[in-house]
Amino acid sequence: MAFMVKHVVGGQLKNLTGGLTEEKPEGEKSEAAAKGMTQEEFEEYQQQLEEEKQERDANFAQKKAERATIRTHFRDKYRLPKNELDDSQIQAARDDVELPTELAKMIAEDNQEEEQKQSVLGQLTNIQSVDMGHLKGKAQATLEDLKSSAEKCCVM
Repeated sequence: MAFMVKHVVGGQLKNLTGGLTEEKPEGEKSEAAAKGMTQEEFEEYQQQLEEEKQERDANFAQKKAERATIRTHFRDKYRLPKNELDDSQIQAARDDVELPTELAKMIAEDNQEEEQKQSVLGQLTNIQSVDMGHLKGKAQATLEDLKSSAEKCCVM
């Protein structure tokens, strides 16, 4: 409220007094002097700020590329359509972007589990009514019978 009163009355009060108050021209001070530095210090400070900004931007781009790599991996895994934005983010990083080590371990474990599930024994374990011990015993007995029959054929 005080701001509003000052804004409304302040401009009219200046006109009434005729501008008797002396204003300091702000344009005369340089930015360096305003911050209490010499011109060289100010330039070094500006350069440091620019370098820090570039480093932050590079780190941010790298993180974006890593996230895009993860999304791309999952799109490939689940056969989803590719996203051009992810591809452009990966290319913008210009570095070899790899999956984080923790995620790579998780993916390797998932791949091993999927390979086991896709194998014959893995498929048989999915069937709940199958007795694996009985099946292994039968398979070994059959192999032994084949070996013995093969030995008999050689003797003849």
